[in-house]
Amino acid sequence: MKCCLGRNEPVTSVRGTAETSEALHRALENRRFNSLEEVQAFVEQHTQQQNRRALDDFHGLSPQRMHHVLHFPFTSPQLVRFPEVLDSAPTAPLLTLFELLTGAMGTQGLKPTAKGNLPQKFVREAAVSYWGEQKYRENTRFGGINREDEFLDLHVTRLVAELAGMIRKYKGRFILSRDCRALLAQEGLAGVYPRLFRTYVERFNWGYWDRYPAIRFIQQAFLFTLYLLTRHGDARLPHEFYEDSFLRAFPMVLNEVVPEPYSEPEKTFRSCYTWRTLVHFAGFLGLAEVKPVTEERFCHQYRVRALPLLAEAVQFQLSE
Repeated sequence: MKCCLGRNEPVTSVRGTAETSEALHRALENRRFNSLEEVQAFVEQHTQQQNRRALDDFHGLSPQRMHHVLHFPFTSPQLVRFPEVLDSAPTAPLLTLFELLTGAMGTQGLKPTAKGNLPQKFVREAAVSYWGEQKYRENTRFGGINREDEFLDLHVTRLVAELAGMIRKYKGRFILSRDCRALLAQEGLAGVYPRLFRTYVERFNWGYWDRYPAIRFIQQAFLFTLYLLTRHGDARLPHEFYEDSFLRAFPMVLNEVVPEPYSEPEKTFRSCYTWRTLVHFAGFLGLAEVKPVTEERFCHQYRVRALPLLAEAVQFQLSE
């Protein structure tokens, strides 16, 4: 598995394309034109109107706005803004682990293992601090934590922090970068979080968490999920609502899932989407509460609602 995104990502068709074509066909019926230029002008005007029309399948977004959501999320200020410094100190599981990591490094750094990982003693201490004594015992009852990658939440935090330039290896130790020290001193976590957020979205490969098929479009469409949370996240909704909404907008994403004997493409996609986008993205970055409906260890049913950090970190400008 690779923790960084590759460049060759598939382009997934959206339902709005078919709807626009059907609308154009209906508009052209029984119309007379005197020249090819008139036809071209009519088609161009009609297409522009359709591209600006809000679609139910896109929960009120137009095809034009959806194009920016998918392809220009960080360079479309007329649609959404991502503050470089938040108004208040954020909280998120990712930041809890980031603070444990940077706190342990201090000014002296942390000496890695022979394989270049975080030291075992720190990894175990971080797991106890992060989970609490009782949950630590539950999570390790079938085997302890002996390596960094056996505490995957911390391992991912370290990888993202490195990709973001927050930590690095220097003279055989993990240390805080100069940029990280400056950001922490000047802005605190309110300045660090936006950089970690963007790195997690743009450079870290979400598939690194799991063994599902690549389905890179899930990550490419991260902003659509955040838009759904912004619109509907006041209510604590079942996770299936977000699965259904994503598939309704992007039905062709199922073409990226190879059928397997034990799982249909839609079932595989739904499970992958919930884990990658809701649990390991929105939940891990503190943008949403993704709460299991039971206390079972491997629960696959969740209730989801937006958290205040979402509105601070991702500011949609839909009224403009």
